[in-house]
Amino acid sequence: MEHLNIAMVGATSQKTMRLLPRLGKKATQKVAIADHDGIVTCFVMKRGEAVLVLKTLPWQKISRLDLGGAAGTPQEKIFVCSGSRIRGFTKKGKQFLTFEVNLARDINAMHVLGANLFVCASYIYNHYCDCKDQDYYLSGDKINDITCLSSENLTRFVPVLACQDRVLRVLQRSELAYDIKVPGPPSVLELYNKDGGEEILYGTTDGQIGLVEIGESSAATKWEIDNDKKKGGILCIDTYDIIGDGVNDILVGRDDGTVEVYGFDNSSEPALRFEHVLSESVTSIQGGCVGKESYDEVLTATYTGWVTGLTTELQKGELGPGDEVRISKETQSKVEALRVELEQLQAQVLQGRQLYYQTFQPTIFIVPNFSINDTFTLCQDDASYSLTLEVQAGIDNLLLQSDVPIELLDVDKDFVVVSLSECDSEQPNGSFLLATCRCMAYTTRLKIKVRTIEGQYGTLQAYVTPRLQPRTCKVRQYQIKPLSLHQRTHSIDQERPMNRLSLVGQFSFAEIHSWVGLCLPEVPDKTPAGANITFYFHNTFLGTQLEATYCKGEGHFKSDNISTISILSDVLSKEATKRRINLNILHDINDDSVSQTLKIIHPKLEYQLLLAKKVQLIDALKELQVQEGNADFLIPEYRSILDDSTILLEEYKKHSAHLERLYGMITDLFIDKFQFKGRNVKTKVSSLLGILDNYDLNSLLDFFNEA
Repeated sequence: MEHLNIAMVGATSQKTMRLLPRLGKKATQKVAIADHDGIVTCFVMKRGEAVLVLKTLPWQKISRLDLGGAAGTPQEKIFVCSGSRIRGFTKKGKQFLTFEVNLARDINAMHVLGANLFVCASYIYNHYCDCKDQDYYLSGDKINDITCLSSENLTRFVPVLACQDRVLRVLQRSELAYDIKVPGPPSVLELYNKDGGEEILYGTTDGQIGLVEIGESSAATKWEIDNDKKKGGILCIDTYDIIGDGVNDILVGRDDGTVEVYGFDNSSEPALRFEHVLSESVTSIQGGCVGKESYDEVLTATYTGWVTGLTTELQKGELGPGDEVRISKETQSKVEALRVELEQLQAQVLQGRQLYYQTFQPTIFIVPNFSINDTFTLCQDDASYSLTLEVQAGIDNLLLQSDVPIELLDVDKDFVVVSLSECDSEQPNGSFLLATCRCMAYTTRLKIKVRTIEGQYGTLQAYVTPRLQPRTCKVRQYQIKPLSLHQRTHSIDQERPMNRLSLVGQFSFAEIHSWVGLCLPEVPDKTPAGANITFYFHNTFLGTQLEATYCKGEGHFKSDNISTISILSDVLSKEATKRRINLNILHDINDDSVSQTLKIIHPKLEYQLLLAKKVQLIDALKELQVQEGNADFLIPEYRSILDDSTILLEEYKKHSAHLERLYGMITDLFIDKFQFKGRNVKTKVSSLLGILDNYDLNSLLDFFNEA
C-alpha cells in the first residue's frame, strides 16, 4: 500500500471520522470529519484533490462523530456531540437536529442506531429514542466507549459499555445483564459486522485486541491477540475487506502512530498482513474507496488533523537502467500550484507577524492557546510508566521536574536531546529530577519512559513549550502514588500466605475510598455504589498481590508482600491523622509470606546477577581475543559471551538499575518484617548486602529466619 496525505483539519478526538455509504459499487465515498474547533467537514476526492461538500461554522470541541439514518435507508446523516449537546446534519450540510442531553458532564462516547441514540458521559449511560429519555445506567468505573447490537437473533437492543476497570458491561434496559472480563482497560469497541451480528471487536489501552460474541444472557471470547511487540494502545478499529478475499479484515489504529491490517487465513485467529507507522497518534480509521474508483484505501485521521490514505493503487513504478523519470502535465501543474500557494502563505504569515508586533508591542501580548494530548500509563511488561505528549503545533522543548525519586529510562534520541541538571533534594521543595528535552523541528509527539520506586510518592511535572510565537508554556502534573507499580486485576491467588491490615474508625465510605485512591492506581474517582467494594491488584515488577476490601468504618487489606502492607499502613494512618480521625490498626503478619516473596524475587535477582557478571567479563575476554588473534581457545561459555557482547551490553544498559532496585526491595522486606515485630534491624543491613553480593537463595532465607 502507498501512503498519501489527503487533507488537513484541526486537532481531532477519537472516532471523529467516518466514510459515508457508496452511491454505486465503484463510486468513491465522501469523508466526514470533525475537529476540536467544532467544525464538521465533509469532502470528496476529485482528480486527486479534496473538494468540500460541507463545512460548518466553528463551535465547541467535538468529541465524537457517528452516522445514522432511518432503518432500511443509507446511514448518511452525520451526528456530532460537543459538550452535552448533539447536532445532526444531512450530507448536504443542512442541520436538522439540536438536542441537549440531561447529563452533568460532557459526552465522551456516542452510538446512533435508527431513531435510538446511546450516549455516555464519564460514569453515566443514557438511551434516547426520538430524543425522549428511555434508559439510564450508572457504571462502576469510567465508560470509554459504547456500541449497540441489533440482529435477527436478538429480541432487543443490546448496549455494550467498554469500562476502564477491564470490563465490558452488557445492559438490558437500565440494568446490568452481565459483564465480560477483558485483559486490559478497553478503549474502543466496534461491530465486526456492520450490517448486524453478535460479534464485537475491542481494543485496549495496553495494545491488545479481542473478539467477543455477545448474547442476551451470556458471551464467549472467540480470540485475543496480545501486544507482544510492545506497540501503542488501540484508539480505533474498523472492519473492511481491503485484501479482497471476501472476508472482512481488521483495521487498527494505535496511539503510537501504527496502522495495522489483520486478515484471516485458514485459522480462526487473524494474522498481521500489513503495517505502516505514522508520526502521530491515529484517532480514526476507516476502510473504503476514497481517492479513485475501484481502488480501496485505509483512511486514517491523526491527532493533529492530518487525513491520510493507504491506497492499493500503484503510485510509482520501479525504474530500470537508463530509464527517465517522467512526470505528467497534471502532476507538474499540481506541484506548481502548491509551490505558488506555499509562497503566498509564507508572505501572509510574515505580513501578519509584522502587523502584530507593530500593533501590540510592547503593551500587550496575546497568548496563543494550544491543546495537549497526554497520557501517563503503567506498562505491565517492564513495570515502567510511559509519558506521551502530543501537541498540534509541534514541541520545541520539554522540562521534566519531579519531587520524588524516579529513573528516566528511555527517550527517542533520534529526535530529542536530553540534558540532566543537578538537583538538591535536601532543600525544601527540592527536586529529584530536572531534565530538559530539546526537540527537533516538526516533532509533534514525544514519548518518555520513567520508573518509580514504591513507597516514594509525589508529583511529576511536565512543562511543555510548543513552537508558537510569542513563547508560552503549559504544565501538566502526574501523581506518583505510593503503590505506583500495582495494577488492577480480576482475581488473585488466594492460596498464597497472606499478611493482613485492618482499619476501624469513624470514617465514611467516600473517605476511605479517597485514601485508597491516593495509594493505588486505577481506582475510580467516584465512590462505588453499594455498601462495600473489593479491588484486586498485582505488582507488575514482582508479581506479588493485594486485595482491598472496605466500607464505612472498616478497611481490610491482604497481601503476600509485607512491604505493601507497611506502605499502606503508613499512608492510610497519615491521611486519617490529617483529618483528625482516630484509627484502630491491626496487623497480622505471616512469616511464610517472606519466603514466598523471596522465591518470587529469586529468578529476577539470579538473572540480573548473572548478566552483571557476564558484562564484567566482556572487556577482559576481548583483550584475550586480541592477544591470541581468535577466541577458539576459550571454553564455549566464554565464547558465547563474546558473541553476544553487544546484546548483553544493551540489555545491561537498558536494565542498569534493576539489580539496585531488587537489592532495595529485599532490604525493605527485611526491615519491614522485623519492624512489625518491634525490632530495629537496620544495623544488620550491611550483613544482608554481603549475602546478596554472594547470592544464594538458601543462605538468604536462613538469614531472614535467624536475624
